[in-house]
Amino acid sequence: MTGLLSLTTFAPLVGVVLLLGARALHGDSARTDALAKWIALATTLVTFALSVVLVAQFDAKNPGFQFVEDFNWFAGLHYRMGVDGISILFVLLTTFLLPICIIAGWKSVEKRVVEYLICFLVLETLVIGVFCALDLILFYLFFEGGLVPMFLIIGIWGGKRRVYAAYKFFLYTLLGSVLMLAAILSMIAIAHTSSIPALMSFKFAPWLQTWLWLAFFASFAVKMPMWPVHTWLPDAHVEAPTAGSVILAGILLKLGGYGFMRFSLPMFPNASELFQPLVFAMSAIAIVYTSLVAFRQTDIKKLIAYSSVAHMGFVTMGIFSGNTAGEQGALFQMLSHGLISGALFLCVGVVYDRMHTREIAFYGGLTNRMPWYAAVFMLFTMGNVGLPGTSGFVGEILTMTGTYKASTWTALFAATGVIFSAMYALTLYRRVMFGEIVNPELKTITDLDKREILIFAPLIIGTLVLGVYPNLVFNLTASSVDGLVGAWRAAVGG
Repeated sequence: MTGLLSLTTFAPLVGVVLLLGARALHGDSARTDALAKWIALATTLVTFALSVVLVAQFDAKNPGFQFVEDFNWFAGLHYRMGVDGISILFVLLTTFLLPICIIAGWKSVEKRVVEYLICFLVLETLVIGVFCALDLILFYLFFEGGLVPMFLIIGIWGGKRRVYAAYKFFLYTLLGSVLMLAAILSMIAIAHTSSIPALMSFKFAPWLQTWLWLAFFASFAVKMPMWPVHTWLPDAHVEAPTAGSVILAGILLKLGGYGFMRFSLPMFPNASELFQPLVFAMSAIAIVYTSLVAFRQTDIKKLIAYSSVAHMGFVTMGIFSGNTAGEQGALFQMLSHGLISGALFLCVGVVYDRMHTREIAFYGGLTNRMPWYAAVFMLFTMGNVGLPGTSGFVGEILTMTGTYKASTWTALFAATGVIFSAMYALTLYRRVMFGEIVNPELKTITDLDKREILIFAPLIIGTLVLGVYPNLVFNLTASSVDGLVGAWRAAVGG
């Protein structure tokens, strides 16, 4: 038991203690707020460094769980932690985005700064815990615990309709997880263990798999979110502060996809095969329908939110394709989307902080005043539509390749979504960036400052490096993905 995994998971809570200490020492003051920001940033950077050490020590050839920690917790429950090739990069993505989120709110958040930062640090611990938990009960505690800080981030620091959006987010995701909790308790009662590795090799009766699969699907489908249970996402994104939108799109949406890969495929293989056509249909509809809805939006943030739903459709297609190309594509797409969608929401935040509006009609001609911003926005717009050379291309092409092997018509139908995504993304860019400045308020708008350049730089590097050399991801995920696909095929007789 190395303890490195637990250290990485709970390191953000050390920052919480330091923030509370700063509050106790200096009270509520501008000095406390300034100190709190530096404490939170330092904490997230240390956590990121610990995750880099994890990745550096990870044995990519080992398909099993590594850095395993297992000891009795209480009342027969176990504290089990570990990562494999499927989960370790999600840990890295989480710790990578959190310092960016802290810097993104450096100037825009002015009230209850300490509480705001505490919410993000607690959320980081809970999300890392989801990806590392190897016990069903522990997984559920981390999974549901993440609702609370995100609920507060939207409800306290969000926009005008923040309370409505926060409750909608909370109730949708909580109600979806009630059935999962019932399924978890049933699985423990039947298998007499809550160990995730043990349950991955436990053979549930096919009829029981159907009900368990549906129960888990109810939770993960909402979390992704899949059509038609996606309606909470646009409201949550529009009302959330910029950093909240980054963490929501960049990390929290991936919990559903991770759940499908960790639970649905290995634990309920027969049910996954049975419901494969349903998932394909829902995914294809999501890609096309939400792309068309995105095209009709007048709010930049809501347009990008619907875009996220469409991209998650490619992820679910790839996951349930049941082949290596689809699984690798789904994993890569989730990681890529974390970078690109997070960057796009930050791009919206840049102009919102200056003009305090996200209405597309308000803007136009920004290239005349903000050439660097226009270049950055263009890069991530191209990544969002899957331009070769960006990370967005690799994930989309692999998920469609994997889906094509499983269902030709689904892949062909979903491929039209690529055309629609280019349509709404390029239309948005043209309306916001090109032409003459008509709105007089835009004549004094300023280009990216040093802080904003610092925010975008790592996201630009990540998007381009993964687009040019995707093996950085595949080398780490190959063994675990091959093991997942092999086990699924063996279980369903494929």
